Amino acid sequence: MIDQSLPDLLYGTAWKEERTRDLVQAALEAGFRGFDTANQRKHYLEAGVGEALACWLDAGNPREDLFIQTKFTFAAGQDHRLPYDPRAPVAEQVAQSAASSLEHLGLERIDSLVLHGPSQRPGLGEADRDAWGAMEQLHGAGVVGALGVSNVTLAQLRQLWSFADHKPRFVQNRCYARLGWDREIRGFCREHGVIYQGFSLLTANKHVLIHPSVYAIARRHERTPAQVIFRFAQQVGMLPLTGTTDPVHMASDLAASEVSLQPDEIETIEALGGA
Repeated sequence: MIDQSLPDLLYGTAWKEERTRDLVQAALEAGFRGFDTANQRKHYLEAGVGEALACWLDAGNPREDLFIQTKFTFAAGQDHRLPYDPRAPVAEQVAQSAASSLEHLGLERIDSLVLHGPSQRPGLGEADRDAWGAMEQLHGAGVVGALGVSNVTLAQLRQLWSFADHKPRFVQNRCYARLGWDREIRGFCREHGVIYQGFSLLTANKHVLIHPSVYAIARRHERTPAQVIFRFAQQVGMLPLTGTTDPVHMASDLAASEVSLQPDEIETIEALGGA
């Protein structure tokens, strides 16, 4: 089960550009309390998230009700609008990026800082070790709470686990049904007490949304196929993300937690990913 101090669904803020502030405000109004962003101007407008949070907090709402997660992104994943000096050592890049995130978000502390994908494949390199070490320092200083990593293979996750002094609390991957819903990494996470965050659960699995078995489960519960997939994810231990821009879908996605899938229904959806 997911840590009860965490929301059971995160709102993802990628690819929203100038609509970011308004959409995050809409998500807050719908009931979202967990938000995922990144200090990567190429795909995120982190400052827009901060503007929405400021309005919400200025209205007297408590900071402790929120879970805010952002990411450090290596230069290879950035465009020309980097939040740090690319000539600086990696550890300094991480520190600069985190300081910039705090400014963008208007916060004194980030609840979760995620390494936004390793610097290389296969394996991890010196830059990844340096970045993780810098993230650990930020954690030790109380600037960030949990640490995480995204877009990793099982081998990379095992390697990180072997050298990290402060182990990752979160792993965030794009979750494909055709790859068994990332079964191997989910298994590692379950074994080591790590929370698996799944993104693109709908967009990466459109064939699942129209599968007769999913439709049948949705009809049985008088829910939508999307709600069934989100609830499946929650019941197998994932912390799912949604990035919908539709307020109706925001409310619908949050309501997925009201569904209680039966064990055989969960097995049916698991099986759609293959043996």
